Amino acid sequence: MSRLLSLLSILWVLVLPLLLPACGKSYPPPPKLPEPVVNQQVGPGDVVEVVVVGEEKLPKDYEINADGTLDFPYVKPIKVAGLDPRQIATSIRDQLVEAKFLVAPQVQVKVKAYNSKKIQVIGQVAKPGPLPYQDGMTLVQAVSAAGWFTPLADTNNVQVIRQVPNGSVNALVSVDAITDNVRPDVKLQQGDTIKVNQRLF
Repeated sequence: MSRLLSLLSILWVLVLPLLLPACGKSYPPPPKLPEPVVNQQVGPGDVVEVVVVGEEKLPKDYEINADGTLDFPYVKPIKVAGLDPRQIATSIRDQLVEAKFLVAPQVQVKVKAYNSKKIQVIGQVAKPGPLPYQDGMTLVQAVSAAGWFTPLADTNNVQVIRQVPNGSVNALVSVDAITDNVRPDVKLQQGDTIKVNQRLF
């Protein structure tokens, strides 16, 4: 009898790992979120890199002023808020030509920091509040930047609220499914709100 019990115990140890995946976690359906819209327009506080080919002595990094202008050497302040990098390069080039500083300058602009773009993380995270948004930012990256979840967080049902032309879309996302490699991470959009509710006991 004892030998039979021993065999059954060994069999159970061998079979249990095969049964666990079948009775694993239950996740909500995949979220239905519209694809994030890429917005390269700059605003106050953003930092841009400006390179004028052949003019290595000019400063390269510039922070956009509170009034949306950019102070560039040899020209008057340039209104750049609401422009993308290509449009900013054109404005700087035109101003340099108008000021007769250069005849046909080649200007390249790259955004180094979108400090004007934010996402909100609220609820059961260690450090709720606004976070700077970066292109390609994901849900897990945002929660990590907010200090990760509190012990009370419902990590299987995290709300992502996204503004769309006709209002807003509210989707439930399972961060558990992402961290368990069951589903891909969710790419965020500027202005998204992440709401982490408390678990129901």
